[in-house]
Amino acid sequence: MNLKELAHHLNLSQTTVSRALNGYPEVKKTTRLRVEAAAREFNYTPNARAKGLATGRSMSIGHVIPTSAKREMVNPVFGDFITGASEAYVQAGYDLVLTLVEDGKEERLYRNIRDKGNVDGIIVHSPRMQDSRIALLSDLGLPFVVHGRASDITADYSWVDMNSRRAFSRATAFLIELGHRRIALVNGLEFMDFAFRRRDGYLSALAAQAITPDPALMRAGEMTELLGHQSARDMLDLADPPTAFLTSSMVTAIGVRRAIQEAGLEMGRDVSVITHDDELSYLKNGQDVPLFTATRSSVRAAGRRAADMLLQMIADKDCGPLHSLLEAELILGNSTGPAPAADIKTPYRQERT
Repeated sequence: MNLKELAHHLNLSQTTVSRALNGYPEVKKTTRLRVEAAAREFNYTPNARAKGLATGRSMSIGHVIPTSAKREMVNPVFGDFITGASEAYVQAGYDLVLTLVEDGKEERLYRNIRDKGNVDGIIVHSPRMQDSRIALLSDLGLPFVVHGRASDITADYSWVDMNSRRAFSRATAFLIELGHRRIALVNGLEFMDFAFRRRDGYLSALAAQAITPDPALMRAGEMTELLGHQSARDMLDLADPPTAFLTSSMVTAIGVRRAIQEAGLEMGRDVSVITHDDELSYLKNGQDVPLFTATRSSVRAAGRRAADMLLQMIADKDCGPLHSLLEAELILGNSTGPAPAADIKTPYRQERT
């Protein structure tokens, strides 16, 4: 069924039907609901190009990835976020436009996007503490939502974020309750806002129990299995090694587990591990029982939420900056237990002595 046939069936003009399906406020609510019900009944979907002409919109949402961060495109976190966002786009009749841009040329690209009208809004990924994209997009007047926050920016803007500080404060406090005092942090790159907030949460929980943080127990870098393995291997080789690890990624936690096993220790008995779990489609935290105790927050749900907020801003130019702070739950797995009573003796230290 096309627009003309749907309008004839409803005994309405094509203009009224089009306006009802596109959410124009001047269409009566009863008429809009009747049109929407008929569209569902006859499985009518407005043609995106026609809808764009009717609304003056491109019916596309942009995701711009700098070439230095193109690794994000193969990151399972990015994939699940895009999946969640795409669910909202499809439902609203929007397309997703993914663009790679050379470092240093983002400003020119965003200006071209604004001038050409290629997209109706932008999702900003991986914000840094001080992120120039936020001021630029605000000046250009392009609707945008940031996945995360930029702590050093005081201006108001729209964002969706997981409460990283609270999640890592809670995880650290849980380890302290289990008797751990030598708690290591293996974090992401700390010029990235989420990693800065996670470190802050970890330090605040230590301070609350008058535990002095040890720089030797803190590492930051690309969240890879290798980072987790090398960090844990080095720390377990210390004269006073950690009895617990807190990591920012499931991938990093897998590296920590490998180092623990190579040291002849048992995760959950000799050394505890808590990680952050984004509830990823292709990187499950065990089956019936979680492998790792974790702070869990669905990045797919965050993608859906960010897209819904951006679509709301596009539909209503005056709705103002929107914010959504998602809380992580602490789930118990097999990777945590009481702090061991005796010092850990690992093969790493035995080889050196």
